[in-house]
Amino acid sequence: MAINLGKMNAYPFQISSMAEYNEAYQKAKENPEAFWADVAAHFQWIKPWESVVESDFASARFAWFNGGQLNITINALDRHAHTKPDALALVWEANDPKEASRRFNYAELLQHVERTAGMLRRLGVKKGDTVGIYLPMVPELVFSVLACARIGAIHSVVFGGFSAQALADRLNDASCKLVVTADEAFRGSKTIPLKDIVDQALLLCPSVERVLVFPRTGAEVPMAKGRDLNWVEAWSNKGNETLGYPETMEAEDPLFSLYTSGSTGKPKGVVHTTAGYMVWTTYTFVNAFQYQPGDVYFCTADIGWITGHSYIVYGPLLAGATTLMFEGLPNWPDSNRWWELIEKHGVNIFYTAPTALRSLMAENKQGPEAFALNSLKTLGSVGEPINSEAWHWFKDAVGKGRCALTDTWWQTETGGIMIAALAGISPEFPTYAGLPMPGIVPVLMDSEGNLLAAAEAEGNLCLEKPWPGMLRTVFGDHERLRQTYFSAYPGYYFTGDGCLRSKEGMHRITGRVDDVLNVSGHRLGTAELENALNFHPSVSESAVVGFPHPIKGQGICAYVVADLAGQTRFETKRELLDLVSKIIGPIARPDLLVFVPGLPKTRSGKIMRRILRKIAEEQSEALGDVSTLLDPEVVKAIQKAFVQAKEDR
Repeated sequence: MAINLGKMNAYPFQISSMAEYNEAYQKAKENPEAFWADVAAHFQWIKPWESVVESDFASARFAWFNGGQLNITINALDRHAHTKPDALALVWEANDPKEASRRFNYAELLQHVERTAGMLRRLGVKKGDTVGIYLPMVPELVFSVLACARIGAIHSVVFGGFSAQALADRLNDASCKLVVTADEAFRGSKTIPLKDIVDQALLLCPSVERVLVFPRTGAEVPMAKGRDLNWVEAWSNKGNETLGYPETMEAEDPLFSLYTSGSTGKPKGVVHTTAGYMVWTTYTFVNAFQYQPGDVYFCTADIGWITGHSYIVYGPLLAGATTLMFEGLPNWPDSNRWWELIEKHGVNIFYTAPTALRSLMAENKQGPEAFALNSLKTLGSVGEPINSEAWHWFKDAVGKGRCALTDTWWQTETGGIMIAALAGISPEFPTYAGLPMPGIVPVLMDSEGNLLAAAEAEGNLCLEKPWPGMLRTVFGDHERLRQTYFSAYPGYYFTGDGCLRSKEGMHRITGRVDDVLNVSGHRLGTAELENALNFHPSVSESAVVGFPHPIKGQGICAYVVADLAGQTRFETKRELLDLVSKIIGPIARPDLLVFVPGLPKTRSGKIMRRILRKIAEEQSEALGDVSTLLDPEVVKAIQKAFVQAKEDR
């Protein structure tokens, strides 16, 4: 396969002033075909596209750069290995600060990915197969993701905090053929038994044929004969090198599926395709963070979530950046770990989540004062709206008052950043994400579907135009995509978020308006949580709502109707919390569990979650009229039970 690896100009599509932003925004809105063709022309294509964009909101069918052929890893690896082989691509820091860092320049990273790709091919993985990845934050995770992309396999990464049941659900839904995992994962002072969890999950996963096990901790783990292989042994086969060539991919071939919670119990596999995602993640990375060649960039996310996909792996490497990957926790061995890493590696751009910032503020607010952090020039926030106190601490204590701060809003479904301040260029206001990226046309709707045209308004956030990084389908269920995102407001993409728009056009995300909670930046569907609670034989029904949490942003409050059957409520509570951890994972454990005699229902049987939210928010004076409920007296009993639950905690 002949591939042109000519030198790409350094970010010719990077915006450097508000005048350039305004010009780019208008061009992308008025003539998206010409705008995105100009951007896409700066990548390497095996075959040019025939059309820039095709869209149909009614059927939720979209295509970008249709007819074009490419391989995303040629753009993320080969191109840079050809033009700047010694440039630092990936830096890895271990959980334990005493363990040595690992560093890979672009030539070395390409070699590792080629060898991993050859290993997967030799094990029978073909274009279109799905590979499940359940690894700790080690370089082999990056190798595996990019190796899948190189051979045309669809990668489906599952966060290492999920339980065996949650892992099985995702592996089954994606029909994974092979799973890549590790013996164990280090997480602070603990180890997570990943291989053991995989073994439990695979009892329910008939599609999985092989398991690759990376020896992270050196623990002895059972290896099923004929199914399980040791990564080191399989990777060392010299035949891998000749099989690591890039597959020719169509622009709309799937790149990965990533599972996210929805308002129904079953997580949905969001599918992103190759060309549009490539263009969008590169464009947004370069512009939101104002990345410059030579900058060291540090995103603290886990690659099990979309932020790690787009802004640890694909966006930075496509831009030829140096990306820092960290295995551990921000507060282990102590709460200065991040500041030490920033100084050690001369980090210029630091991208993290409000939950982590609030946790560090609570644990050691003066921690950053002991560090100069002189290399920092840009700070980024992601995962949830950042509160004003955390924003100012991030800006002043970490950024020393001299760094740009971009508060980014986007979703798993959007593929990349949608609304954000361009670092150091567009306006920054605490709690406001800011202005939309070129190509993004946000609108606000009321609950009846009316467009809110006033400059200053608050409503449900929708998007009027397609964008290159948008999701294409839900794995195996395109109708679910249409119903979830394109049916509530015909002709628009519905984000599920509420939004306040200022008269200056700034956007402040006010939170989810559907039955999805944002806990520490992780989306959890209330239905999925309720299904887990309802598995307990004592529980007849449950209802889950969110409430403000000083660290997590949103906490989980579960109201449970249960027959304690001779147990104390403490015993049943422990069983329920353990059950949720087992079915979904520790991240889903309710913060408050309230045993109630009944739930507030209308005469038609609908649970009035509004009342439950107000009680959880301790705003009982704002419950409104409850006289129309089937049993108005149950509200007082719930309020009393809520007080008891807080005392029990």
